[in-house]
Amino acid sequence: MGLFILKRIGVMALTALCLTFIVFYLTNLAPNLEKLAKTQGNARMTDEQVESWLARNGYDQPIVSRYGEWLGIVPGWTRVDPETSELTGRCIDPGMDPETAPTYCGVLQGDFGYSTVSDDEVAAIIGGRLLLTGKLMFWAFVIMVPAALVVGVLAGMREGSRLDRSLSTFAIATTATPEYVSGVIFIVLLASSQAGLSPLLTEWGWIDGPTLFLGSARSAMDDANIWNFTLPVMTIALYGMGYIARMTRASMAEVMTAQYIRTARLKGVSFRNIVLKHALRNALIAPFTVIMLQFPWLLTGVVIVETLFNYNGFGWTLVQAAGNNDIELLLAVSIVAVIVVLTTQLISDIGYVFLNPRIRIS
Repeated sequence: MGLFILKRIGVMALTALCLTFIVFYLTNLAPNLEKLAKTQGNARMTDEQVESWLARNGYDQPIVSRYGEWLGIVPGWTRVDPETSELTGRCIDPGMDPETAPTYCGVLQGDFGYSTVSDDEVAAIIGGRLLLTGKLMFWAFVIMVPAALVVGVLAGMREGSRLDRSLSTFAIATTATPEYVSGVIFIVLLASSQAGLSPLLTEWGWIDGPTLFLGSARSAMDDANIWNFTLPVMTIALYGMGYIARMTRASMAEVMTAQYIRTARLKGVSFRNIVLKHALRNALIAPFTVIMLQFPWLLTGVVIVETLFNYNGFGWTLVQAAGNNDIELLLAVSIVAVIVVLTTQLISDIGYVFLNPRIRIS
């Protein structure tokens, strides 16, 4: 097992290097750098002024060297300002003594740089946004996973029955409905004072406020409750639930036709014990992998939900960084997404080995 994990970690490191280099290369293309120079300087800068600004800020170096500086394995660039004769560089912050400045200042040193839009530390921005999205992901998983497993197991227990067809149709419908559609439907039905259920419930005296739920989750950033956090959680959970339920149903239906299940039936074991003691564990092997792969999807796939409900989490930050050409912030968001994807895949592989004795023995 130890050798297996070491091999997986090695592959993860190589994959992370390749993916981050691709993202670094794409975000540092000439048009993006020119836009950055004009945003930081003057929109009417000439080509010569743009080149001068890029040279002063270390963007004139080869892409491989700058990638090494960003990682923190190559010493940061330094320049002597011809006007003030002051030493400036990647690792020299304003007001810092150049003699005490570190030689390396990259991702490996925990330095993600500063946002070119807000001038705030990128690490602080990412940390706060991850906490907000983590809260949203947690409650979405609390609802999504148990509901999906129940639907999948009930549908797969009796393949071809009316219950199976009904639950399968529901799972397909939830998966086929994009978040921006289901989110809008929820807002109209449950968070509108002019349409949907809220006017009727208010008229009947069942609710005190104008709407059953709040259509914006911005207040949930500080104080999440049922009123302001239900709709975004339901939107995410409903979309992810269908796929997990379908995989669970297919796995359960396959296990129920296995030879050892038939043997248990012939021995007179009750159907309840067959499902709970024999079929359920083996049926959950494939859905476990699917559930783990929902983590990276939730981290980057909540862009639509967070934008729709005005929830400033990780996905919202990704959109803002891309729209504002905030290169340092965009790079940090990308590397966090890559790490989450690779880590969840590693956990999925390890969990799969523990759940499947045949793989563990081999």
